[in-house]
Amino acid sequence: MKKKYLDICQSITEQIRSGRIKPETYLPSENEMVKEYQASRETIRKALNLLAQNGYIQKIRGKGSMVLNTSKFDFPVSGLVSFKELAGKMSEPPQTILNGLSLGEAGGFIKKELQLEEGDLVWDVLRTRKMGGERIILDRDFLAEKHVPHLTGDICRDSIYQYLEKELNLNISFAKKEIIVEEPTDEDRSLLDLDGFQNVVVIRSHVYLNDASLFQFTESRHRPDKFRFTDFARRALH
Repeated sequence: MKKKYLDICQSITEQIRSGRIKPETYLPSENEMVKEYQASRETIRKALNLLAQNGYIQKIRGKGSMVLNTSKFDFPVSGLVSFKELAGKMSEPPQTILNGLSLGEAGGFIKKELQLEEGDLVWDVLRTRKMGGERIILDRDFLAEKHVPHLTGDICRDSIYQYLEKELNLNISFAKKEIIVEEPTDEDRSLLDLDGFQNVVVIRSHVYLNDASLFQFTESRHRPDKFRFTDFARRALH
């Protein structure tokens, strides 16, 4: 016999998929659902937990279960794609907000990440990416000044990679990436619309030129409900 919480989960899933339950609205309270489905509170909680595991809702403390927008942006993990290039494939025009741009001597952490020498200068660029009226990505880029001698606010709002490739004739070749999930920092909470989410997806990348020179370290922090990270893998023949 099919367990009742599975029936409840399937019923709500179908309502979300059909659009009868709209994204960014809240499901009825547990008490209301107990009455609606003639089920115990434990059964309702099992159904809600399954909906959350499947990416349909996010439980937000003090508010309830928010229905997530299941339309996500594909973000290729293995490729090196600028935000402007990614934005060109989106149906709604995004916006880049420049939060900070500075040039200074590399501190200990960045000096290590970019393999710099004492006294080397580095650009620090902080940008928020806004889509659909929501700030959902926070990008921090550190670029070695010996490879990138000039940057402006206009370049950073448009496309740094386009400037590097078209104006400086740099050949950006490959990157080493790390993807982890972290709790939001105070900066995340200030510059992103987290809407109650208690984690962010973080991509840290070391980016190299075609002569294997390391020129960029970047940290891209994503609200987890909006992006689907994609990759293509092929099993090697043995």
